[in-house]
Amino acid sequence: MRIAEDYVEKIYAGFLGMNMGIQLGAPVESPLWNYERLRATFGDIRGPIHRYSVFAADDDVNGPVFFMRSLYDKRDQGELTAQDVAEAWLNYTRAGRGMFWWGGYGISTEHTAYLNLKSAIPAPRSGSIEQNGTALAEQIGGQIFIDTWGLVFPGEPTLAADYAQTAASVSHDGEGLLGARFFGAAIAEAFRAKTIDQVMKRALAEIPEDSDYSRVVKAVMVFHEDEQEDFRACVDMVRREWGYERYPGNCPIIPNAGICALAMLYGNGDLGRTIEIAVMCGWDTDCNAGNVGTVLGVLNGPEGLPGRYREPIGDRIILSSACGSLNILDVPSFSKELACLGYRLAEQPVPEEVAEWITPGQLHFDFSLPGSVHGFRTDGLMSAPSKGTAAGDERGLRIVLDNISVVSQRRLWYKPYYMRKDFEDERYDPVFSPLAYQGQEAELELYLKQWEGDAEIGVFPYVRTAVGVKILEGPWRILKRKEATRISFLLPDTQGDCIDEVGIRIAGDGHFLSGSGMLYLRSFKISGPYRQKIDFRKQTIQFGSITPFSHNEGHWSLSPDGMGMEAMSLAKAQSYTGWYYTKEGGIRCPVTPITGEGHMLGIRVQGVMRGYYAGLYRKNKAAILKEDFGVTILTETDFEWQIGKCYDIVLTAEQEVLSLFIDGREILRVKDRQFSYGMFGCIRLYAGRCLYGNMEITGTKLL
Repeated sequence: MRIAEDYVEKIYAGFLGMNMGIQLGAPVESPLWNYERLRATFGDIRGPIHRYSVFAADDDVNGPVFFMRSLYDKRDQGELTAQDVAEAWLNYTRAGRGMFWWGGYGISTEHTAYLNLKSAIPAPRSGSIEQNGTALAEQIGGQIFIDTWGLVFPGEPTLAADYAQTAASVSHDGEGLLGARFFGAAIAEAFRAKTIDQVMKRALAEIPEDSDYSRVVKAVMVFHEDEQEDFRACVDMVRREWGYERYPGNCPIIPNAGICALAMLYGNGDLGRTIEIAVMCGWDTDCNAGNVGTVLGVLNGPEGLPGRYREPIGDRIILSSACGSLNILDVPSFSKELACLGYRLAEQPVPEEVAEWITPGQLHFDFSLPGSVHGFRTDGLMSAPSKGTAAGDERGLRIVLDNISVVSQRRLWYKPYYMRKDFEDERYDPVFSPLAYQGQEAELELYLKQWEGDAEIGVFPYVRTAVGVKILEGPWRILKRKEATRISFLLPDTQGDCIDEVGIRIAGDGHFLSGSGMLYLRSFKISGPYRQKIDFRKQTIQFGSITPFSHNEGHWSLSPDGMGMEAMSLAKAQSYTGWYYTKEGGIRCPVTPITGEGHMLGIRVQGVMRGYYAGLYRKNKAAILKEDFGVTILTETDFEWQIGKCYDIVLTAEQEVLSLFIDGREILRVKDRQFSYGMFGCIRLYAGRCLYGNMEITGTKLL
C-alpha cells in the first residue's frame, strides 16, 4: 500500500492522542478511584482532571517509545523476533527504576518478564503462560505498549498486528497477545478508514472469533446497536458480565478491552469524548484512554485534537529510560522519526521534508506540523501554526507583542533539561542529561510583523543554568520589520552547571517608545560539537540519581566534600550522561579506586547492554572492553595501579579508533566499528568502590 501524503500528520495526531488519554487518566488510575467514586466525584468529565506543570514519565508511553527501538538495534536484516524486542527491554531499562511498574516478581507482569530475561530465560518464553501462568500472561500490558507498531504500518493491519504480537510476547501470552493484535491492527487501519466502526471490524478480523477478547468487543458492539446514547448502560453490562471479579490478577485485559470498545463506539468519532468516556468507566484509566486516544488521533488527524487536552502537553513528553537525553522527547520530531521507519518498512523513499528535520545529534524544529509548538514556552501570548499557515512569511510559532519596550518585555524559551523542581509528582523516576551544551550553536529564524509603535524591537539571546539559576545573556539584536532575521549564538561556558533554558528576551529600545505586532519563530536549531564540564559541587540528587546522570545498579552518592561521585557495587553498575548521539569526542575524569577491580569510563554507550568501557581492569591490568549483551576484551595491557591513588583517565573515540590515556600517557589503542555514537559513562565492573571526580565530556576532539 502506498503511504499517503498526510502520514506524518496522522502519526503526530495519533501519538498526541495517546498522550492526551494517558494524562487524562493518570490521576485516577489507582484502584481507589472505582467507577462509582469517579462518577460521584467528577460527574460527566469534560476536561482535564488535573493540570500538571509537567507530566512525569508514564509506563504507557515508555514502552511504545523504547521497545520500538528494537528496529534500530536488531542484529540482522531478518524478521523482527521477540528476542530482538527483549534486548530493547534489557538495554533501555534501569533495573528496578522507571520504564514500567515494578510491582514484584509474580505480581507485576512486566517486572516478572524483565527478571526472566535477566535470568537468561529468552523471549517469548519470558512472557509465556507456561513460564508465568495464565493470570500474569493475560494482564493489560499486552496492548498498552504497542501503539507505535500500528503507527509504522499505515494501512497494513495484518502486518501491524503481527509485529505488535511479537513485541507483546516478551511479557504476555494468550488473550494478552490478542489485545496487542487488536490495537496494532486498529491503529494501522485508522490511517485509511472513515469511521470507528470500520476500524473495529477490521481489527476484530485479526483475532480468533472464539476468544474472550473477540466476544467482549462484539458484546459491546451488539449492545451499542440497541442503546447508542447511554454509555453508562453499556458500562453496567460490561461490569456485570465481564467484570474484574471474573479474572485473576491486578489488571486483567478482558474487562479493559470491553471498556476500550465502548469508549470508541460511544465517543462517536470524537477523540476528546472517547478518552473522557474511557476514564469515566474506571479500571485502568490511563491505559485504556491512551490506546483509544491513539486510534482516534490517527483516524481524525491533527484537526481532531481537542485543545483542552493538547495545550497542556505542549509537544513535550517526559520518559524514564536509562538514557537521559532520550527522556526528553519532542513529539513532532519523534513523529517524523517514526515516519522514516514506516517508509523504510514499506520500502518506499523517505520524503526530503521529513528526513531533513531529524538529524540525530541536534535539535532541529520547523513548526511545520499543524499546531506544533516543539515544547516552546512564553510568558506572553503564543499560538501554534495552523495547517493553512505552514508556508509564506507569516509561518511558524506566533508570539503576540503588545507594547514592547525596555520595561515591558517578553521571553520565549525551550527547555533542554529538567530538574525535580519542574515536577509535582514522582511517577516512574525520570532522569535526564541535557540536550544543549556549552560550545554548541543555537540558531533561530525570526520574522517580525510590527503593527504600530516607533520602538525598534529586538532580542537578547540567553541561557539559564539549572542549579545555579544563572542567566547568561548575549548582545541585543534588532529585528528587521517584515524581513527574516537569523540569530545565532554560541552557548556559553556554564562553569560546570547544566543548561535548562535556551531562549530570547524580546525588548524595545526605549522607556517611552513601544512597539506592537506579531513575532514568528520559523525555525530553531541547536547543533555542533560541545565541551561540558561537570562540577559535582553544582549537582544534586534528583529522582534517586545524581544530576546529570542516570544510574543503573549499584549505589551512587556525592562525596562528602562535594568534589566527586562515589560508586559502590556488588557487581556491574553504570552511570551515564551526555547526548545519546555523540559520535566523536571523549571523557576525562580523575578516578580513585577504593576497593575491588574494574574502575572504568564509558564511551559510545548506547544503553545498559551496549557500548565501550576502558580503564583500570583487573589487578595490574588496563583494558578497553566492548559490551554487547556480554563483555569482551578488545585489548589489554599490563598496568600497575594501586588502591587509593587517583588516576587521570581519558577515553576518546575518533571514527573507529578508541584510545585510553592514563596520567597523560597513551596506554591502549584499538579499532572497532560496531558502535559509532553513544553516551559517556562511569562504569563499575565488579564488586568494589571508587570515586569519580569532576569530569569533562566533549563531542569534539578532546586531546
